[in-house]
Amino acid sequence: MTLPPLTLDKAIAVLDMGLRTVFSQASPSRPYPQAETSDDSALSDSERKHAAALMRINHVGEVCAQALYSGQALVSRDPDNVEALQEASREEVDHLAWCERRISELGGRKSLLNPLWFGASFGLGVTAGLLGDKWNLGFLAETEHQVAAHLGKHLHELPAQDHASRAIVTQMKKDEEHHAETAEHLGGATLPAPVKLAMRLASKVMTRTAYHL
Repeated sequence: MTLPPLTLDKAIAVLDMGLRTVFSQASPSRPYPQAETSDDSALSDSERKHAAALMRINHVGEVCAQALYSGQALVSRDPDNVEALQEASREEVDHLAWCERRISELGGRKSLLNPLWFGASFGLGVTAGLLGDKWNLGFLAETEHQVAAHLGKHLHELPAQDHASRAIVTQMKKDEEHHAETAEHLGGATLPAPVKLAMRLASKVMTRTAYHL
């Protein structure tokens, strides 16, 4: 198995991206999703706190996505697959920025464990990439399917009057579904059921922890 060379430039780029993802404010390339109506004063203190925690979970998911895609692209051997991963990563930066802004609007904070989430996800991405491009893309597709399902649950859990958060989550869900379709179109393999289950269990640990921390 021939892997792309790990150059100093690539290593520096990954380190820079990781530091910016975890410690800097993300800059979106697309406009902030706007709800038809938005009035945070309609939210009670408990609703605001709950919504901020849910958006923190979504922000953690985007931190993990940046790390996963970076790790996968680093070892991918197919230029088309690398481009697909990089395109998905660029759209995930928008999600990262939108979630961060919404958390701030709700008076919340980002996860204290973001460095840990990033490091673990980067290692997982490299591992998936080393298995070969069809499994690399299959892992991407399954990740996006699970994230889209997770975002669908958040649309039910968010306060009905939190139209701003709902607009963000709705656009994120559309993007994740598109990423999954792209990965499958490029030849992503269907992951074994035990792997899918392990991914869901890991996601539950992350979401429950990120809700509080």
